[in-house]
Amino acid sequence: MREPDRNTLFLVEDDEELADLISYNLEREGFKVRLFTRAMDFFGYIEKETPSLILLDVMLPDIEGFRIAKFLQNRPDLRDIPIIFLTAKGSEEDKLKGFELGADDYITKPFSMRELVSRVKAVLKRAIGSRTTETYSIGGLSLDANRVKVVVDGQEVKLTPAEFKILKILLDHYGKPVSRDYVVQELWGIDKDTTERAIDVHIKHIRDKLGSYGSFIKTVRGFGYKFEV
Repeated sequence: MREPDRNTLFLVEDDEELADLISYNLEREGFKVRLFTRAMDFFGYIEKETPSLILLDVMLPDIEGFRIAKFLQNRPDLRDIPIIFLTAKGSEEDKLKGFELGADDYITKPFSMRELVSRVKAVLKRAIGSRTTETYSIGGLSLDANRVKVVVDGQEVKLTPAEFKILKILLDHYGKPVSRDYVVQELWGIDKDTTERAIDVHIKHIRDKLGSYGSFIKTVRGFGYKFEV
């Protein structure tokens, strides 16, 4: 994957008044924002520059934001870019669809600029990683928190930033139940309106990617999950 510019964000939003307001507030925080009002313009530019994060409207005039996210997930060189959906479609079904497509956050319109900036910073912090020297090794499964890398039986497994963080949380609390609410707070660091079922979607993806080691993630009915051999 091309090395992303940590200060550059891509904003795909066709409401120009809202886009200008978002850009202004993010640029005040030191970010460089590239605005695209149409999906096709975004597709052309993503081949030239890799952002550290993409703010993506769902309802666009040419191509739906969910289809853009699916395109990114199918590209090995682009799938690790964090995505935050910005949308007026706030149903649980729409939110779960967004998370199934690899979204790291889902912000429902209308929202405050302060909330947006906080959540952008939270996702970026998670994506960059904590840069600790913590490593975990269980049989053929290893997680390196410093390198933000997961290996299963000698093969690297590609997790999204949110999936990596969830797996690390479970390993940090090995053998102990972790509530869905705790995971939500650790992921986003603020009160969220997103259903805790989004965590279930991430867990399913992690289990699938870990293969046989996915069975070590146990469901604690009515509470959350734990990692235990």
